[in-house]
Amino acid sequence: MDFLADIYLWTKSFHIVAIIAWMAGLLYLPRLFVYHCDTEPGTREWQRFDLMERRLLRLIMNPAMIATYILGIMLALTPGLVDWSSGWIYAKLVFVAGLTVMHHVYASWRKRFAAGLNLHPPRVYRIANEVPTILMIGIVILVVVKPF
Repeated sequence: MDFLADIYLWTKSFHIVAIIAWMAGLLYLPRLFVYHCDTEPGTREWQRFDLMERRLLRLIMNPAMIATYILGIMLALTPGLVDWSSGWIYAKLVFVAGLTVMHHVYASWRKRFAAGLNLHPPRVYRIANEVPTILMIGIVILVVVKPF
């Protein structure tokens, strides 16, 4: 695993890029759902939102999430980088799991929209839009401050 120390800065750089792309999707997709709620299934506008949501999820969010995980695991395995006796890393991993849950919730909502079966009013999507923001703030504080 010593080779991971040699490529640490590259791994960290691409991990940050992947996180930015994933977070952009997590913040934008529920906003698209808010606007999608105002359209009628089958209309041209509805189809446009369906296409935008599908492309965002498949072409940006899914690859970014996978890259975030792979690069994050590489960083976690880099010798001497993580003090596994500290609590902050476990709290961070719980928050990352929360982001993953939100990703999958959004994906299921997208499938429902695609089938013309939206079950939620715009308010639900506006509230859901805040969850990744709160988790992201927690992750950044835990990684930078390492409070415990």
